Amino acid sequence: MSNGLKTALLLGLLSGLLLAIGEWLGGANGLVIAFAFAAVMNFVSYWFSDKIVLRMYRAQEVASGHRLYSIVERLTRQAGLPMPRVYVIPDASPNAFATGRNPQHAAVAATEGILQILTDNELEGVVAHELAHVKHRDILISSVAATIAAAIIMVARMAHFAALFGGYGGRGEGGNNPIALLALVILAPLAAALIQMAISRSREFAADAGGARMTGNPYGLADALRKIDAAAHRVPLDANPATAHMFIVKPFTGEGLMNLFSSHPPIEARIRALMSGLR
Repeated sequence: MSNGLKTALLLGLLSGLLLAIGEWLGGANGLVIAFAFAAVMNFVSYWFSDKIVLRMYRAQEVASGHRLYSIVERLTRQAGLPMPRVYVIPDASPNAFATGRNPQHAAVAATEGILQILTDNELEGVVAHELAHVKHRDILISSVAATIAAAIIMVARMAHFAALFGGYGGRGEGGNNPIALLALVILAPLAAALIQMAISRSREFAADAGGARMTGNPYGLADALRKIDAAAHRVPLDANPATAHMFIVKPFTGEGLMNLFSSHPPIEARIRALMSGLR
């Protein structure tokens, strides 16, 4: 199954889960409220998420003449993309991300740490990966997925607190069934998180492949991923969990079962996928 089809199916599943919870809690009215809630949250995310995240990480815009700006400018010209705004984040941990609602309103940001450890060839691979996200409109897709997942978690918590204080009395199929309510409170957020992370992992593989095509050289990105992963373990990024999916390498560590909840595929799997494109 292609990454695009997989993403569409997962987004549909995530949206369906939110609407089903709304209907379960409040019948037809609950369905409408859940839909309106998701629409409002997505509107805010679409228009303002880029400004919020850049301010959150104290990103500073750079202009022509800066090393990062020059690489971004060259690759966008090759890819036929509009020139995004370019930012540097004052943090020693190596990482990078792209943000913005569409290619005409995009931004690429990289930390001081990544600029210090990567060669120009490796940095080109990273920038190409981020520009592939912009080209595929992954920023919008990831923002929608994160927003819907957050809405599901928020609705589940509201139902939980309402039940604790005796105010719960759903008019949908859930009724006042305490077992069903317990399942909602525990399983709905878990399912939402798993689906959101699966969407994020799928888009990372696609951006890796798109970045390699853009530069014509998968080795630069593969070498960069190895370096970033090793350095990020030594100097972790103090990142907000809600933005973890945006970075080229996950800011947090975790192995085994925790990979199910990871916003990124394992580095080894990404490098294998990059190298398989050479055969």
